[in-house]
Amino acid sequence: MATQPSSANAKPTVDPATSGLEGIVVARTALSDVNGQLGRLTIRGYDIEELAGRASFEEVAYLLWHGALPREAELWQLQQRLMGYRELPEEARGAIQAAARRMEPMDALRFAVASLTADDPNPADESREANLARAERLLARVPVIVATYHRLRRQQPLVLPRPELGLAANFLYQLSGEEPSPARVKGLNTYLVTVSDHGMNASTFTARVIASTASDMVSAITGAIGALKGPLHGGAPGPALDMIEAIGTPERAEAWMRAELAKGKRLMGFGHRVYKVRDPRAEVLYRAAAALADETGERQALELAHEVERVGVQVLAEAKPGRNLNTNVEFYTALLLRELGLPRDLFSPTFAVGRTAGWTAHVLEQQATGRLIRPQSEYIGPYGLTYVPLEQR
Repeated sequence: MATQPSSANAKPTVDPATSGLEGIVVARTALSDVNGQLGRLTIRGYDIEELAGRASFEEVAYLLWHGALPREAELWQLQQRLMGYRELPEEARGAIQAAARRMEPMDALRFAVASLTADDPNPADESREANLARAERLLARVPVIVATYHRLRRQQPLVLPRPELGLAANFLYQLSGEEPSPARVKGLNTYLVTVSDHGMNASTFTARVIASTASDMVSAITGAIGALKGPLHGGAPGPALDMIEAIGTPERAEAWMRAELAKGKRLMGFGHRVYKVRDPRAEVLYRAAAALADETGERQALELAHEVERVGVQVLAEAKPGRNLNTNVEFYTALLLRELGLPRDLFSPTFAVGRTAGWTAHVLEQQATGRLIRPQSEYIGPYGLTYVPLEQR
């Protein structure tokens, strides 16, 4: 085997322990900051606790796109535009009908979102104004796609959007056919705000890489959905709920969790790649779940989850000392979304509804820089091999 050719320029190297890009800064952003040591999430200058449960999802989308919360007239105008964008193009409706017959929810969402270029009035226009309009269309249409797919796969009649309902309320309405209570709308708004953006996660990085090639916004969001589909990024809420339900009663929590750890299994909803303390979104979503339980009277599940969290943190501290494995956003997401009436396999698509605000904001920010994201890799293969004709191999 030949040796590596000499070069005047040093070859890039990578520490295998950080081959997942931990600690590597890939972009400058004004959109969000994740402080894993302090357990703090900042969205455009606001701690997530300042926004979640107080601001509507539309307000936070506007904040991400424009850098400031909207005034009353600006919010009203945005809401009017979003209502006007809810009607899907014929091509998207056809894609959803096909997807409902044979595709799982995240595949269906990716497939349908990719078709949303069909009614773009001027695909060649890459001005900020044109891309803002695309961001608004995507934000309005992703929840309609999820709800339409869900109704079709269950062979239920479609529910048309109601123009007087905001995004969260209309999503719940189109899913169920029933106007949701204010408490349910607030619960979903809180969730969507909480997951609207979260630093340079895998799907956001995917969207920015695609945008950096001067590709279009719909392609970037389609790619982000593809990244979110992976269970290491967006697939934990369902298994977290499975765990809570399998435990069943508070007194079973410790024995059940110790048995799972003894088998080498993970406790779902605990631990985070960045946070070394409790995920701040967990507390926000716990409060949202508690407020919803106050309305429904269904506090038993919440009390069980709270005990599972307490015991899980204790058991993990003993089993994996120094790891600081606390609850993450998925833990109370699972409980809240179930209480809102969503089936497990719509948890990740609903996450995508919320994250569309952040994805589109990152695309806008990346387009403003105009620079291709092109990292290097460390080659670890051979050099200087000699070609052997096929008949001699």
